[in-house]
Amino acid sequence: MPRPSTADRRRHELLPTVASAFAQTGYARATTADLARRCEVPENTLFRLWGDKKHMYLAALDHLYERTVEVWGRRLQDLPAAGSAAERLLDYESEHYGEHGLYRIIFTGLSEIDDPDIRKALRGMYRRFHEFVAAQIGAHRASRGAPAAPDADLLAWAVMGMATIAGIGRELRLVSAAQQRDLFTHVGRAVLELGAPTPPVTSPNQTERER
Repeated sequence: MPRPSTADRRRHELLPTVASAFAQTGYARATTADLARRCEVPENTLFRLWGDKKHMYLAALDHLYERTVEVWGRRLQDLPAAGSAAERLLDYESEHYGEHGLYRIIFTGLSEIDDPDIRKALRGMYRRFHEFVAAQIGAHRASRGAPAAPDADLLAWAVMGMATIAGIGRELRLVSAAQQRDLFTHVGRAVLELGAPTPPVTSPNQTERER
């Protein structure tokens, strides 16, 4: 397997700083001079690695997805195996969603969708997230014997929409930390169970007769 090039390693080292800068300043206001200052490198180093600001932003979108899935993977290994992967990820996000602010990279890109490259990158990133979330929901519902409808693809969009609203609420200070926890743990879990069979309710008298 070939070793990564020096340029690849340098991009990997600088990309978290570049992504954080776009999240803080937005795409339009970010300048390559400011990005270089934050990265503590000459401006021409960034041009040599990425070519222009747009390709730095596109790389930041990839970084957002890769970092998120990496963190989720680690948490699924570290957290106690109580509940399905989908439930554990909802519990994790209820406490940690948006804590690094990288979701703002998406918001700033939505104002640039007239650019075909940015539009394509945003569509690809959303589809990758959707595929990942849908797989977790599908596995959860299969373990519960839930019916196919509403299917996991549709429910994944609902969960992603919920997370988007949480991000907007966080930015506008409309959603408190406690409300964010409830949104993920209660509303999120309710979405997972839509259309799933519910266990029959047993009255105390029925239980006594069965004994």
